[in-house]
Amino acid sequence: MATRRLIDARGSFCPGPLMELIAGMKMAQVGDEIEVLSSDRGSAHEIPEWIRKVGHEHLGTREENGVWHVSVRKAK
Repeated sequence: MATRRLIDARGSFCPGPLMELIAGMKMAQVGDEIEVLSSDRGSAHEIPEWIRKVGHEHLGTREENGVWHVSVRKAK
């Protein structure tokens, strides 16, 4: 059964949010969804680029009140 997790990386700067996601992906099961919250604008580009590079599924990126929400599904 897939789960949904939230990683709050607000206040952390590049590459912090990405590193937190990588750690979270290591503990996740295939099909799990993870949403990263980041106040670092670079995360909006860096995280989706890494997701595609390693073969996971980018579910979307949006900005709300200066916080970037990047969602991913573990694919392998």
